Amino acid sequence: MQLPLVIEPEDFEKIKDDKNILLVDISNVTQYAQAHIPGAVFLDYSAIVGMNKPVMGLLPEPQQINSTMQSIGLTNDKHIVVYDEEGGGKAARLIWTLHAYGFNNISMINGGLVSWANEGHPLSNETTRAAAGNIQLDYSNPSVVADGDYILSRLGSEDLSLLDARSIGEYTGAKAFAQRPGHIPGAIHFEWTDGLDAQRNYRLKNNNELQQMLDAKGLTKDKETIVYCQTHHRSALSYVMLKHLGYENVRGYQGSWSEWGNRSDTPVEN
Repeated sequence: MQLPLVIEPEDFEKIKDDKNILLVDISNVTQYAQAHIPGAVFLDYSAIVGMNKPVMGLLPEPQQINSTMQSIGLTNDKHIVVYDEEGGGKAARLIWTLHAYGFNNISMINGGLVSWANEGHPLSNETTRAAAGNIQLDYSNPSVVADGDYILSRLGSEDLSLLDARSIGEYTGAKAFAQRPGHIPGAIHFEWTDGLDAQRNYRLKNNNELQQMLDAKGLTKDKETIVYCQTHHRSALSYVMLKHLGYENVRGYQGSWSEWGNRSDTPVEN
């Protein structure tokens, strides 16, 4: 099955009963219990991230991701369609994680539960139990992953862009969630919500508008782009946005500012 990385709710409605689709709800558990898309299996966001305090938002270990994906019924012939309740950050994090593990058969619903519910599509509060899956994933695509050492090795390169998806307060250093506030030198601020259209139920803005916004900031397709936030949760949506627009060379910084801002050997700008 060939589906786009970002699928519209009305298009998913037409194919939702296909036996090869695994529909995954990565909203919070209270929301899932109240209302979700019929047939969706619940996935707890915490199950797809690793940590090594104070560094948060790391890739999960292979055993963890395999156990988690098997528990929701993933097999090699399935295509995951994922959504959340918050505009796409958690859904996008699952996409990036599975891309890193070499699994690309995954799409997210544009606008997630917000667009689905607000536009009159059916909802359910019945829990869906998945048969155990047999997927075996390996960390096989490091080209979508960055860490602090990789960024240090590339810092200042003319063919590198750094996209900081945090709030402007975090970017300037007015708000600090690590030992050192500020941003990576040369990083361009593009808050993750800047790519969302609140008037269209938190879908991504249309492609032309997004591309014009990114081009105006110098975030162009000819460069390698590394996206980060505090834990690569918000910036996971930036990753999907760029991939959706056709950017080929995009990496997500696992650990993000929780690593960079807590190291002593990384340069910081305010």
